[in-house]
Amino acid sequence: MSAPLTLSDIADLRAYERTREETRRRVIEMKRWRRVPVGPIVTFVFENADTVRFQVQEMARAERMVSDEQIQAELDIYNPLVPGPGELSATLFIELTSKEDLRHWLPRLVGVERSVRLVVGDGVVAASVPADHAAQLTRPEVTASVHYVRFQLTPEQVERFAAGPVSLAVEHPRYRHQTPLGEETRAALLGDLRR
Repeated sequence: MSAPLTLSDIADLRAYERTREETRRRVIEMKRWRRVPVGPIVTFVFENADTVRFQVQEMARAERMVSDEQIQAELDIYNPLVPGPGELSATLFIELTSKEDLRHWLPRLVGVERSVRLVVGDGVVAASVPADHAAQLTRPEVTASVHYVRFQLTPEQVERFAAGPVSLAVEHPRYRHQTPLGEETRAALLGDLRR
């Protein structure tokens, strides 16, 4: 992981309100290239320091957090999502809108977070799942609708990533889909890998 965000990276509520609309527009545009749907119900959002900072700022705003202790607690939760050099970090969303779909899919997709692969040229990089996340969200009978995954690439894999092609795949027994990464997405993620 790269250097974690600190309290000094998070603006106080009044200062954040003054820049919120501009920050929000910038992060939405950034996420446009970092959002990758894989099949009909799974979407990944690749995180970086800017997306994590925005998440913490929005949580602090929504919860009216003003103490350093409150904000530090949020930083402790979200800092593990900031990738380091040679790493990619993503939030996996199982996007279901009805109770019927939730009851159908969540029991069937147990282990989906351990079924994620990055196909880089002719090689494969399996996603890892943070141990604390796995302990909190992985249950034998039903999965959560949000997971965090990380990819660690060697310098050679980073160069193959730069050359392309690259795809993101879910290879779960009940959900097998793969999406090629577009050039804009690959360029955005390459910035994370080479940082």
